[in-house]
Amino acid sequence: MGDVLSDDEIEAQLPAEWQREGDEIVRVYEFDDYLRGVNFAQMVGEIAESQFHHPEIVIRYQEVEIRLTSHEAGGITDDDIEMAELIETERNA
Repeated sequence: MGDVLSDDEIEAQLPAEWQREGDEIVRVYEFDDYLRGVNFAQMVGEIAESQFHHPEIVIRYQEVEIRLTSHEAGGITDDDIEMAELIETERNA
């Protein structure tokens, strides 16, 4: 677990398309159909297990919302930024 990042650090490191909402970073991914979103959510789950850093995942009809925070640290840490970057890398692969 790392230290909570400052507002400036979060702004500088936050991947494109991700937004900050309080003590979380959030992104909604859109899909053509439900099962593509489910498959994406499974991939995110596999990354989360390997990183031992588990996001909140909400699956909707044509979108998946990912929320990251470090509860034990009380906010956004490098672990959250790294997880967001890993998700982006896999999504764009």
